[in-house]
Amino acid sequence: MRLSISHDTTYRYDDQVRASIQYLRLTPHDSERQQVLSWQLDLPRPVRAQLDPYGNILHVLTLDEPHEAIVIGARGQVDIDEAREAEHERQSALPFLRFTRLTEADDALREFASQQSKARSDRNALIELMHALNAHIAYQPGITAVDTSAAEAFAGRRGVCQDHTHAFLACARSLGVPARYVSGYLYTDNAAHLASHAWAEAWLDGAWYSFDVTNCLAKPERHLKLAVGLDYLDACPVRGMRRGGGGEQMHALVQVAPLLQVQQQ
Repeated sequence: MRLSISHDTTYRYDDQVRASIQYLRLTPHDSERQQVLSWQLDLPRPVRAQLDPYGNILHVLTLDEPHEAIVIGARGQVDIDEAREAEHERQSALPFLRFTRLTEADDALREFASQQSKARSDRNALIELMHALNAHIAYQPGITAVDTSAAEAFAGRRGVCQDHTHAFLACARSLGVPARYVSGYLYTDNAAHLASHAWAEAWLDGAWYSFDVTNCLAKPERHLKLAVGLDYLDACPVRGMRRGGGGEQMHALVQVAPLLQVQQQ
């Protein structure tokens, strides 16, 4: 499947911002499952690409002059191998056993993971865990925030894809399975779910397998990966800091659409 992506984010501030810095993980890279055909960032000024510790393509946008708004755009086309269920990498998966504040497994999460997995840690057990978390944490935007932890979302039984993913990571790591946060895009006909998406990957039998708790999908047929990390803070598409500016309003427009592929004779 060939996907076309258009992602525009606008930040407007109540007062003038004296200076700001934005960490952008908005550029996908080639892998066994996806091939980037074209991609560009539309930014206030040119920036160089670099790799972060997790192998993500990172751009750092620094604005030293006063400003009242920032507009960030990303767009391109990527081919997705719908038949591939797992991806292999040379980097060690062991760092993804580490808990973070957002993915710490409390007693309730550990007990839930143990009960649902029945002391197993294979792919079928994690698929069952994925379905159980989907049933336990109802999808409801606006209930949680970016700093809501897995334990808090699990206790509140409401959240979004970020919370589903953090809860899955907490459970998987408590079972001794390396698991990581994935940010990216999802092509879906369901208007209730944003095209900008998050899901989890777990390291099983020497490869990374996907687990989309929000949609109960264990096969990433329509998922385009941007970045990975221990949690949302490592992999979110845009993360920044600023001096001044007062209140902030953010507006994002994300469009993901399939394109017809012309077969060569």
